[in-house]
Amino acid sequence: MFFIINTNAQFAAAAGKPGSTAIKHDSACFIAWAKSCEIVRGFRDISQPDSGYADAGSAQSAVGAALQNGIVSLGDGGTATLTFESPVTNGPGWDFAVFENSFLDTFLELAFVEVSSDGKKFVRFPAISLTDTTMQTGAFGYTFPERINNLAGKYRVGFGTPFDLEELKDSLGINISSITHVRIKDVTGSMQPTFASRDSKENKINDPWPTRFSSGGFDLDAVGVIHAKASIKKNNSRLDLSIKLGPNPLYGNFMNVYTEGQSLATLYDISGSKIVSWNIQKGENTLKIDQPTGMYCLVFSNNYSTSSHIIEIIR
Repeated sequence: MFFIINTNAQFAAAAGKPGSTAIKHDSACFIAWAKSCEIVRGFRDISQPDSGYADAGSAQSAVGAALQNGIVSLGDGGTATLTFESPVTNGPGWDFAVFENSFLDTFLELAFVEVSSDGKKFVRFPAISLTDTTMQTGAFGYTFPERINNLAGKYRVGFGTPFDLEELKDSLGINISSITHVRIKDVTGSMQPTFASRDSKENKINDPWPTRFSSGGFDLDAVGVIHAKASIKKNNSRLDLSIKLGPNPLYGNFMNVYTEGQSLATLYDISGSKIVSWNIQKGENTLKIDQPTGMYCLVFSNNYSTSSHIIEIIR
């Protein structure tokens, strides 16, 4: 018997562990999912073009909720470009999450995540990989989630890797208040300089390679939306909740909430379990949130619209 121990943790831990940022597929924080997807397949093995293209799944597999329609495999360097019913917008905390289908916390096939406000100009989240590059990770080798950041595929099946548009606030050519396209680009995990993918620090990104099979490369399941630009309309009327929270992160027990309409506020843990609810009145409200350190989802809803917010509690 042997144990794999990661002694170089730096980023968020695996799903279900303390400090993880993984969001479960059925979490109440998701208010929408991608409505369309276009795929450009990559080779099963980019170093051997005669290996053919990855062909598992279809573009439709990435549309809709996670764990509903299967997956689509991108192959080495392949891409998936997704659009949404309403643009993704920059709200408090994370704004969307990407789901892959890894069967283990440490068998991770990774991808870059890029966003666009017009489908033409894309900006990439600043990915970091601290995985050792002295030896190639084999087709079924290990990658520790604590060693990677801002790469989709960080978490096992059923748990999304979240992204915060606030990180791109200084980027040129996009409007983080109106993201119409999210592009997922497979990381070619090869350590060969000719084929290697590199992170924002120009480090090679080591992940399982080669994967010479139909499901090679990143296996996209879904993209879930946490903050969307447009409020939901019903019966030709519109009730804009216009939720404002403070402080976030929360260091004490009380959170101030301002809303333009009445609603029900419900606090969930990051796995989607309900903790407590409040009836919220128009104007300023004070919520007593007496929970341990961690990430939570605070959802406001009425008959017309839903507003979902990620909050962090620090004790």
